[in-house]
Amino acid sequence: MLAAAGLAVWIIYLAADREALARTAFGILVAVALLGFTMFARWVPVYRTAAPAGAAGATTPAERHLPVPVVAAHGLLGAASLVLVLLPALGVGGS
Repeated sequence: MLAAAGLAVWIIYLAADREALARTAFGILVAVALLGFTMFARWVPVYRTAAPAGAAGATTPAERHLPVPVVAAHGLLGAASLVLVLLPALGVGGS
């Protein structure tokens, strides 16, 4: 929801061209990125932990089944979005 709110503020910035909206969208997306880094830091140990071999009734966390390319692509697209919001907020390519 927070990422969607950041996107909505960004879209409003694109329509209204108000610098305060660009900074607000960037701030929201920084919060989203920090949450994403936190989730990634929690995912790495779960993914690297060896699955129990043949343990009856043993369950593995759902996070273990996330494909690495999907996680990597999600992170790269998020970082690219953050940079693409940051540049106009700094005035690069001004209108």
